[in-house]
Amino acid sequence: MTTLGHTVRRRQHTAEVKARVALAAIRGERTVNEIATMYGVHPTMVAKWKRQALQELPQVFANHRSAAARAQEHLTATLYQQIGQLKVELDWLKKKAELWG
Repeated sequence: MTTLGHTVRRRQHTAEVKARVALAAIRGERTVNEIATMYGVHPTMVAKWKRQALQELPQVFANHRSAAARAQEHLTATLYQQIGQLKVELDWLKKKAELWG
């Protein structure tokens, strides 16, 4: 993007700044224009980040549950593997005991 021969750089905002702006907009204690002025962003960005936060909020909790479910599945798989290994060792010991006894 150029303006009168000068290159205009777009500002990059951190996820933390976007989250703060979105939370301020969700709270609704100030107008979009006040929030935009406060954080030095365009009012359309405030609305965009608010909409994005509200759309993605349910996934925050869904991902948490799926992470817990994955951890439980991993634990279950590990325990079944150990049970299988112990069964093989027990069968081997029984076989050896029969040969000696």
